[in-house]
Amino acid sequence: MRLGALLGPVTTPTQPDFIARQARILQSAGYSSLWSAQAIGRGFMITDPFIALSTAAAVTEGVELGTAVVQASLYHPADLAHRILSLSQVAGDRLIIGLGAGSTEADFKAYDRNYATRFSTFRGMIGPVMGFLESGQSGDTQLSPWPEVLGRVKVFLGTWGKGVERAAQEFDGWIASGHYRTPPEVTEALRRYRAAGGGRAIVSTLILNKATDTGELKEQLQTFAAAGFDDVVLMFHPGAPDVDTVRRLL
Repeated sequence: MRLGALLGPVTTPTQPDFIARQARILQSAGYSSLWSAQAIGRGFMITDPFIALSTAAAVTEGVELGTAVVQASLYHPADLAHRILSLSQVAGDRLIIGLGAGSTEADFKAYDRNYATRFSTFRGMIGPVMGFLESGQSGDTQLSPWPEVLGRVKVFLGTWGKGVERAAQEFDGWIASGHYRTPPEVTEALRRYRAAGGGRAIVSTLILNKATDTGELKEQLQTFAAAGFDDVVLMFHPGAPDVDTVRRLL
């Protein structure tokens, strides 16, 4: 099982190169993927995922880069596709875009979007977004992207478990929530995902902080590995065990 990490900051950064330094440190420590989450209007600031990953792309090589996850229902399809294609241009073939309908009402209030209709909005927009990523066009709108980026981005569905069959059948992979769901819940969803023919499965946003016990964390990681997850993605909060210590647990 591969180990990835979410880029910060989750507290006030003291220097403008925080994300760049963090990306270098995590790659040097042996983390195979770097990710960025999305949260707006929740009482704390997380760097926009497209900016965070563009920064990471500029200072790393080889390591995968991904969103875990972008709340697609906050965007117009052309706007979201343009951001993804632009990021693909600087990230190359390392990019995984995790998309979901949305998880938190505060984010939708911040964007003046309808939280109650997020799932139907997502269902209606994912086809146009995929069209833009594959051909550069949806309906009469042509984004005219560089030929090199077309069909290159891997798109994963971020869902807590209800939509794993769709993830298996329509997407390149699945991103499960290790924050909002318990290990038994996500491992049961993984069973359904595999039964539906799903490929790569990632459990994301396991939060580490000063209360984290490395022995318990090792057991949790082993549980996910034994269940058959391909990747686990960690979020380091202040006071968490250092990245090297955690990396050695696998």
